[in-house]
Amino acid sequence: MIRKFEWLPFSECDLADPFFESLKEDYEEFPEWFLKKVQNNEKAFVYKDEWGICAFIYFKDEEEEIKINDKVLPQKKRIKIGTFKLDDRIQGQRLGEGALGIALWKWQESDAEEIYLTILPRHKVLIELIEKFGFKNVGMNYRGEFVYIKNKKNVENLNPYTAFPYIKSNFTKAGYIPIYDYYHDTLFPFSELYNTKQDFEEIAATNGITKVYIGFPYGELHHREGEPVIIYRIHTGENRQYKSVATSYCTITKIKYIKQYGKKLTDLNDFILMTKNKTVFTNDQLEEFYDTQENIVVIEMIYNGFFGKGKNITFKKLKDMGLFEGHPYNIRLSREQFLKILELGGKNVQNIIID
Repeated sequence: MIRKFEWLPFSECDLADPFFESLKEDYEEFPEWFLKKVQNNEKAFVYKDEWGICAFIYFKDEEEEIKINDKVLPQKKRIKIGTFKLDDRIQGQRLGEGALGIALWKWQESDAEEIYLTILPRHKVLIELIEKFGFKNVGMNYRGEFVYIKNKKNVENLNPYTAFPYIKSNFTKAGYIPIYDYYHDTLFPFSELYNTKQDFEEIAATNGITKVYIGFPYGELHHREGEPVIIYRIHTGENRQYKSVATSYCTITKIKYIKQYGKKLTDLNDFILMTKNKTVFTNDQLEEFYDTQENIVVIEMIYNGFFGKGKNITFKKLKDMGLFEGHPYNIRLSREQFLKILELGGKNVQNIIID
């Protein structure tokens, strides 16, 4: 079976699946709530494997008060993550990260000021994940659940994860990450999608929003952790000036030099471990790179967004506008140039860059 997230009606999710047992134990009214969703023809974001459901997330628009401790949070537009559960058997596959990323993209596109979820204190793995993405614990509700909220007016700017899906405004330069088409389309399989939002969400969540790029530059890069980058797809066929395009934008979370000028700076096993399930290469390919390449750098990025088919920006346009001068590894984009590229890709910069 094809393993990927899907938007599925509640009616196509088996309430008898063992996946839901813990939810039934935690919430006596869960079966009744579930059946109401079936009757209302509502959908959830679901990941299945051969054993059944292993990830489930449900979103809902709200404009209600939230009662916590001895106070009440006032009514305002919010997106509620109503149910968010991951089975233990998918830990380490980044599916929770992918699903949470979709929730945050939905929130970014909406007019809701806040996104929130409630969670029992014992679900420590899930709490760790949402705290990584900048959700704040604002108190406990009457059911003994923590209430975690993220607010557009107060996005935590500690790092690219807490800021996600936004990009921190305090950068002074940016750059390109060049990727050959046959690698690019595996690492960023959604960058060619056009007017297929559901397909994008299903593919993006399944592939995760943390990307690892392995490059072989001639020397040390100017790129730095915390800086945004434009993903540049190198077309290997004809008409490269029209078919090589800027497709996506990310923020660098980590840079690690594995080899420089033939000198091994990192052990092979550590190299393989840090790229595990986040790159397009097999372990055999990684070992071959380690043995044969003079320079190897690993760049970990969080995926902030993409332009999409019909909006990707050609090399010719970038060149004509003075946005692509020299080898892509060496190009230093100013803050203004980076924002210009986002605009050329049809993006509303005001809804991407935060103070």
